[in-house]
Amino acid sequence: MSLDAPYDPENIFAKILRGEIPSVRVWEDAHVLAFMDVFPQSEGHVLVISKTSTARTLLEIEADALARLTAAVQRTSRAVEKALRPDGFQIMQFNGAAGGQTVFHLHFHIIPRWSDRPMKAHGQGGMADAAVLRTLADRIAAELD
Repeated sequence: MSLDAPYDPENIFAKILRGEIPSVRVWEDAHVLAFMDVFPQSEGHVLVISKTSTARTLLEIEADALARLTAAVQRTSRAVEKALRPDGFQIMQFNGAAGGQTVFHLHFHIIPRWSDRPMKAHGQGGMADAAVLRTLADRIAAELD
């Protein structure tokens, strides 16, 4: 998809927000949702999305929604670090198909990294077990400030 296509309300994240598709939620408030990636690139891979904006890319999101979203990314990253003690972490955000975006609802990836573990390719690591994801989500949620 191009950078200027219309928002598709049938994208998977929109369906998750409407409760039509299950997700393993880490935390949420009225503005954002943090949930486990079902195709994790690393143990503890979390996605953070806006619940109020239908922006597809970083270029489209409203400034106030972006501020809340980035604060949520920081808060969640701190909890991931406390819960899992990775050697580092990556924050990824893709824009447009040519930029690697596969779900066209603006989202951020928080991907914990360990020096002795290779990272799986984006969307190529296989689906994770929901019970394992729930355990990780609970560990991360327990460390939220």
